[in-house]
Amino acid sequence: MNKADLVNELAVQMHVTQEQSRKFVNTFQVVLTEAIKQNTSVVLQGFGSFMPWKQNEREGRNPRTGVSYMIPARTSVKFKPGKYLLEELNP
Repeated sequence: MNKADLVNELAVQMHVTQEQSRKFVNTFQVVLTEAIKQNTSVVLQGFGSFMPWKQNEREGRNPRTGVSYMIPARTSVKFKPGKYLLEELNP
């Protein structure tokens, strides 16, 4: 499912227009991004948690040429599923 599919499905499930659904999805994305930028976890009780994760600088290698190079440090995001999501996925 991509973003357009999610927008369409939310519009149907919530009985709203696709424009309202798209605005909801975009706003959720902005709020989540801002929280992660501030090094804050976002916890959706029962669904899961989005947590910022600092990846250290590490050595990488181009598989095509074999040339080694350093991959710079960056912030990434980890998702940990919640109890109720796991129960739904594994009845």
